[in-house]
Amino acid sequence: MSAMIEISGLRKSYSGKMVVDGLDLSVDRGELFGFLGPNGAGKTTTIRILTTLTKPTSGQVLINGIDVTRDPASVKSEFGIVQQHLSLNRDLTIAENLELHARMHHLSGRERKERIEELLDYVELSDHADYLIDDVSGGMKRRAMIARALIHRPKLLFLDEPTVGLDAQTRRRVWDLIRKMNSDGTTVFLTTHYIEEAEALCQRVGVLHHGSIIAIGSPLNLRMKLGMITVEITLNGNSTQYRYFPDRAQAAQFLQTLTTTERVIMRESNLEDVFVELTGQKVLGD
Repeated sequence: MSAMIEISGLRKSYSGKMVVDGLDLSVDRGELFGFLGPNGAGKTTTIRILTTLTKPTSGQVLINGIDVTRDPASVKSEFGIVQQHLSLNRDLTIAENLELHARMHHLSGRERKERIEELLDYVELSDHADYLIDDVSGGMKRRAMIARALIHRPKLLFLDEPTVGLDAQTRRRVWDLIRKMNSDGTTVFLTTHYIEEAEALCQRVGVLHHGSIIAIGSPLNLRMKLGMITVEITLNGNSTQYRYFPDRAQAAQFLQTLTTTERVIMRESNLEDVFVELTGQKVLGD
């Protein structure tokens, strides 16, 4: 399977400070890839380079075989992006926002009409096409942004914190849409600080720390490397220690060595355990 994104030796510094430091990463065509990292890890800078908004200090980035630095105009037709913050025109309806974006991508009149109708149906907003942006829910705004990003049929979609600020039910509805897009052939590059989101959606995740990838693999494989079972030990001072084991039998054997004054929880490990152990930090957007 050929790569949709190929990053080699990517570096970016600001005022002598290295923000992205020798990043190497390959994302396969048709993959749903999660990009995780604590605050200041370099995620935002990397995304800005991938989407042609920032030039790298050194290294190479190819999107669908096109060099983002040498040919940014051609690269822009290969991807769509859904940003974290609302970027729709609030003075326009949902349909008018799509119309404006379609014109920017030089779609013909008939093609615009057909594509907008197709996308409104795809994201289940046909009944709200004539609503102003301020008159619809946060989930509808997010789906409208996804529809807008897909207007020119990009092969790659960047989703930057796509469900931030949404309630749990709406978030899961957006998850279903992301899965649908991916199953229809769109490569998805997802950044999120919701660890459960990455675990639920992504085929692989990469953990970025101090500008470099420190772990990459499927959520399951990363959990297996850490240990499938977590034991949480809350001490008398209310601090919590975590121990990881390959299976419940070994975890249970360890529990027998503990004193009764300690409060203990045994559970399955998760991707957040992996993240915290690798970085020493909770996930935060940067």
